[in-house]
Amino acid sequence: MLLTVVAEGSFSAASRTLGVPVATLSRKVTDLEIRLGTRLLTRTTRKLSLTDTGEAYITAARRILDAVEEAEREAAGEFTMPKGELVITAPILFGRLHVLPIVGDFLALYPEIQVRLTLSDRNLHLVDDHVDMAVRLGPLPDSQMKSTKVGTMRTVIVASPSLLAAHGTPETPADLAAFPAIGFEAPTPVAAWRFRAENGDAIEIAPDMRLRVSTAEAVRDAATGDIGLARLFHYQVADAVDAGALRIILDAYESEPAPIHLLHAARGQLPLKMRRFLDFAAPLLRQRLKRFG
Repeated sequence: MLLTVVAEGSFSAASRTLGVPVATLSRKVTDLEIRLGTRLLTRTTRKLSLTDTGEAYITAARRILDAVEEAEREAAGEFTMPKGELVITAPILFGRLHVLPIVGDFLALYPEIQVRLTLSDRNLHLVDDHVDMAVRLGPLPDSQMKSTKVGTMRTVIVASPSLLAAHGTPETPADLAAFPAIGFEAPTPVAAWRFRAENGDAIEIAPDMRLRVSTAEAVRDAATGDIGLARLFHYQVADAVDAGALRIILDAYESEPAPIHLLHAARGQLPLKMRRFLDFAAPLLRQRLKRFG
């Protein structure tokens, strides 16, 4: 329970994750602190933080849990033959379009492996959420995770031909002020659209958001419906662009493509199911992503 409280950053968030009342969680942590004779968490009205003793305790607890998990995997034979459940997470649309087909081919090769594919636009915590491998789009934070780069992804501005016919085609990012736009309410929404000038300087434009929606598919559909301009990853609009329903604009001002990685926890020897999937999926993803970088 303490690990989840720390990972989620608050008792209320941990309560939702675990399905346990906040009061129960707080009492359990307090009981642990009494038993150890020291304070592990500093509680304020705004946030929780670990004490120095708490940091040491959490590090030791994770090391013990990792050792137990590795021992269980070794006992189950996961280090001598590829078998068991493999938990993978990816963004919703990316997972459906690019990870699911690879998983299907992988399962056909390894009948002793079962895959649980969790598609979510929220970045799951690999250790606390018991995830073996994750697809991550964008720069990676410094962490103890191991990563394998499989490609890059452009972020593009798109508009329907009808909208451009009615308003004209913007020539520079500053021209966006005259256009309606559609906002993507992602887990980490972006207030301004970022571009790169010819001299390499960053340009940030806050367009007039006429509509905000919570999924990339809805943003794409609204853009094809002439509601406004949209800013999305290339893969999210590639089919609409190929069909002529949307056009990419301002491509000369695009920011640097975002890196894409396969990520897994750095916990000693990899079980064969993970090693096999990494070796199988990485080259296939690189091939699929060539057109988007």
